[in-house]
Amino acid sequence: MDNRQAQAQGAAWIGIIGNLLLALGKLLIGWMADSRALIADAVHSASDVVGSVAVLIGLKAAERPPDKDHPYGHGKAESVAAIIVSVLLAFVGFEIGYSSFEAFFTPLQAPQMLAVWAAVVSMVVKEAMFRYKYRLGKKLNSQSLIANAWEHRSDVYSSLAALIGIGGAIVGDRLDVPWMVYFDPAAGIFVSLLVLRMAYHILMESIHSTLDHVLHDEDARELVQAVEGVPGVIRVDEFRAREHGHYLIVDVKVSVDPHITVEAGHQIGKQVKQTLMAHFHQVRDVFVHINPCDASYPYASPVSDEQKGEQGE
Repeated sequence: MDNRQAQAQGAAWIGIIGNLLLALGKLLIGWMADSRALIADAVHSASDVVGSVAVLIGLKAAERPPDKDHPYGHGKAESVAAIIVSVLLAFVGFEIGYSSFEAFFTPLQAPQMLAVWAAVVSMVVKEAMFRYKYRLGKKLNSQSLIANAWEHRSDVYSSLAALIGIGGAIVGDRLDVPWMVYFDPAAGIFVSLLVLRMAYHILMESIHSTLDHVLHDEDARELVQAVEGVPGVIRVDEFRAREHGHYLIVDVKVSVDPHITVEAGHQIGKQVKQTLMAHFHQVRDVFVHINPCDASYPYASPVSDEQKGEQGE
């Protein structure tokens, strides 16, 4: 196991254990303190356990070497894991919203003070987990870890909403304002909206990455310049760097002197591949096509007016 995989899987295990402990603790305290908002928050944390397990499976699958059926590797397993996380979040969001809405039609009592402290502890722990996983996800270029990190941040917001709802219900009880007891389920509905918003954001990002997204010109400029600096390369005719999970697969067409031998052209192509893979750790594989340089014919694939418009956006 390489260092990247070890760090990513370690973060996933931290999420699994941390979320499991938080979910059990909030569920028990929510039941004891009679807090709908805290129980909803506990269900949210429980969903994070499933999400972290999905991330762990995705990370392990993504590191499997290329095979006959998957010559480009298994990097997109991380994007699939992120999609699973978003779907789980959506289900949890609907469930929290529905159960909280039902509470408005039943007699309620104000939660106990213990629920307040549980919500505060949850906020502190989940914010720490978010910061750790988000930074590590950015460092390792892991979409599934970043998605999992945002799960933790949504839990921070849900715990804050639960805290406000619980506090409002307790204050209303002490001031003898009966309607304020419904602050607790109202907070549960607010939590559900936060969860659904986060699920939508993660889903859209993951689908975008899964559909063979290529780096934009400004993001690929440094890689193109590296190719242009290879001795023997006269011109870069076409360059595509496809995101395949946490790594890139590069397709590049270069023009060389048309009068050199096939062997010399092959060596230039080989040097292009070695240069990209040596200087850019995120590049997993490179496919080089050699064109004979011809100023009257650019070998780049034609781009339609519609595609030009899309690239300019």
